[in-house]
Amino acid sequence: MALDQSFVGRSYPPTEPYEVGREKIREFAEAIGDPHPAYTDSEAARELGHPDVIAPPTFVFAITFKAAGAVVEDPGLGLDYSRVVHGDQRFAYTRPVRAGDRLTVTSTIESIKSLAGNDVLDVRGEVHDENGEHVVTAWTKLVARGASAAGAGAGKQGE
Repeated sequence: MALDQSFVGRSYPPTEPYEVGREKIREFAEAIGDPHPAYTDSEAARELGHPDVIAPPTFVFAITFKAAGAVVEDPGLGLDYSRVVHGDQRFAYTRPVRAGDRLTVTSTIESIKSLAGNDVLDVRGEVHDENGEHVVTAWTKLVARGASAAGAGAGKQGE
């Protein structure tokens, strides 16, 4: 079933503030294998002009993807999340995410397209700090595989 096109342009309420912690930044930098000292050493970050450690650019994905849950879980949209794969991700920063930031995300459906029996959903997440200042915009592309695409190539065991 195709997604409801009338949802294009719909925005969802901002999330509750997410407080960015030094330890979360360090854990994330270690998990992705990025040893940049600005991610783990406050003094190194200050030498680069930041007030505290900063997060790697993809850190904000966890926050924006969670916020996109409001879109995914909207029953009126008609999205079957069991058929969804992550298609693409991109970010446009005004400034880096910093330890101590309290960030909120407002998600908006930018587009819904049908391609080769699949629904493609583009969600924009606007991330602001506690002062209402823009930090980053994140775009997430979700692909909901059509029923025929999901079953393609699924043969019987042993064939």
